[in-house]
Amino acid sequence: MALKKKDKFMSLLSNIAMNVKEGANYFADYKLNNVSDLKPFSETMKDYESKGDTYVHEVIKELNNAFITPIEREDILALAMSLDDVIDGIEHCAALFEMYSITQADDYMLKFVDAIKNCSYEIEKSIELLASKKLLQIREHAIKIKDYESKCDGVLRQSIKHLFTVEKDPIRIIQYKEIYENMENIADSCQEVANTLETIIMKNA
Repeated sequence: MALKKKDKFMSLLSNIAMNVKEGANYFADYKLNNVSDLKPFSETMKDYESKGDTYVHEVIKELNNAFITPIEREDILALAMSLDDVIDGIEHCAALFEMYSITQADDYMLKFVDAIKNCSYEIEKSIELLASKKLLQIREHAIKIKDYESKCDGVLRQSIKHLFTVEKDPIRIIQYKEIYENMENIADSCQEVANTLETIIMKNA
C-alpha cells in the first residue's frame, strides 16, 4: 500500500518536473519573427502553466488522502509548489513579451533563458534521482542550479547597467527592466527548488 502511494507522489513530481523542462525548452527554442508570433507563444506557455497547476492540485489531493508518504508531506508540497513557481515565472515572462510587443530577445535575455533551460534539466535529473532514492546524488545537481542562479544575478546587474547607459526611451527602459527582473526571479525559483531538495536530502539521506 505504501509503495503504491510512493509511486503516485514520485510520478506526479516527475510529471511536474518534466512539464517545467518542456516549458523551458519551448520558451528557449520558440522563434519570434514578428508580432503575430507573440500570441501563440504566450498561449502555449499558458497551457504549460495550466498543466502544472493541474499536477499540483493532484499532489494536494493525494496528500489529503494518503496515510503514508515516501517523504514528509510538507516536503512533497514544498517541492511541488517550488517547481510550479518556475513554470509560473516562465509563463509570466512570455505574457510580458506579448504585452510589450517584444519580438527580439537581446543578449542578456538569451543568457537568462540559457541558464533557466539548463536549470530545468538539472531539476528533472534531481527528481528522477529522488524517485529512485539516490538522494546523495541529487546534491551535485542542486549545486549546478545554484551556480546558474548566481550567474543570473551577474547578468541582471550587467543588463540593467547597460539598459540605463544605452536606452533613451523611458518606456522601453521600464519594459526591459521588468523582463530582466522577471527572468532573474525565475532563476531564484529554480534555486528554491534546489534548496527544497537539499532539505529533503538532509532529512532522509
